[in-house]
Amino acid sequence: MNRILVDLIAAGRQYLRSRMGAFFTFVFPILLVLLFGAIFTATSSGKVTLPVQNLDEGVYGNEFLQHLNETGIVTVEMIPTDANLTQYWSDHSLTIALYIPQNFTDHVIAAQGMTQGSANVTLYGDPSQSTTGVAQAAVSAVAVRMNYILNLAIPYIGSSMQNPPAQASFVFMDFFIPGVVGMTVMTNSLFSMTSICATYRNRSYFKLLATTKLKRHEWLLSHFILYSLLMYASLITTFVVGKLAFNLTAVLTPTAFLLIPAGAFLFVSLGMLVGSAVRDPESAVAIANAIGFPMMFLSGSFFPIESFPHYLQAVARALPLTYLNDGLRDTMVNANTAGALVNLGVVVIVGLVIALLASRLMSWKEK
Repeated sequence: MNRILVDLIAAGRQYLRSRMGAFFTFVFPILLVLLFGAIFTATSSGKVTLPVQNLDEGVYGNEFLQHLNETGIVTVEMIPTDANLTQYWSDHSLTIALYIPQNFTDHVIAAQGMTQGSANVTLYGDPSQSTTGVAQAAVSAVAVRMNYILNLAIPYIGSSMQNPPAQASFVFMDFFIPGVVGMTVMTNSLFSMTSICATYRNRSYFKLLATTKLKRHEWLLSHFILYSLLMYASLITTFVVGKLAFNLTAVLTPTAFLLIPAGAFLFVSLGMLVGSAVRDPESAVAIANAIGFPMMFLSGSFFPIESFPHYLQAVARALPLTYLNDGLRDTMVNANTAGALVNLGVVVIVGLVIALLASRLMSWKEK
């Protein structure tokens, strides 16, 4: 029994000395509790911005908007009446939008002489976003309320839910796949490069490389090419599986193939920065996890950023993975090439800044 106790204490001390063990035992669960708690608390209580195009010039269109604002769960944001909704959706990468048709008021008045009307509003929504469900509940509630006010809940006014106008046949996985691809680029490039740099530095492998003809920039370029090729393979494999299993409508575009190496470059550089700044490989990997896991959940890979509280939205907009995810969704799902190129520019610029910092820290001559 004493031998078991002694070995138990020794094993416990050894485990707790490991920075990775301490991270996944204490820090990681706390991060998950704080992140998911903040996200889901905000989703259940925060307001959702609902873009609305109101083509009706009568009283009932405006009354519908007034009741929407009074629900307290949506904030109406007007879309210009002269805008093409399909193009506007694509240009602004919307996830939800309400359409009130022309002559909506006339249809409501005409329907009041019948037992059931035909005055309908249409909610377009991204099915992968929780904000769509919130908006749908608000629109349905307003329709029921107005019907009750008009004539004891006879359904003169109705609402319908449709897929986004830019692409009418999207499925859930069309919106999910880009986030998975972006997350994969981040995790593979960041975690692997952090571990490699910290290990090479700790074991003096860099000193050995310095004695060869291989230049530092050549070593970095080879790793960048490696991770870019791996991520291309991952992108194609993920897309093909999604296409076969879920009949994806999202497409692989030239801009998507530009975003992949840009993302790999950014996160390879970030991994090099962390691995060069910390001597102990376990500490370096723990720091990479502390950076990567919050980024994974706060950058819109799985949850809509619009559902976060304002302070978390500000944090999300400061994270580079957000722009990689947004760029991939813009080009693969929303056909918004201009938006995707803007996000691509952000990823490239941030990657260059991080690479510059990392190159100043990284040395092949010191342990």
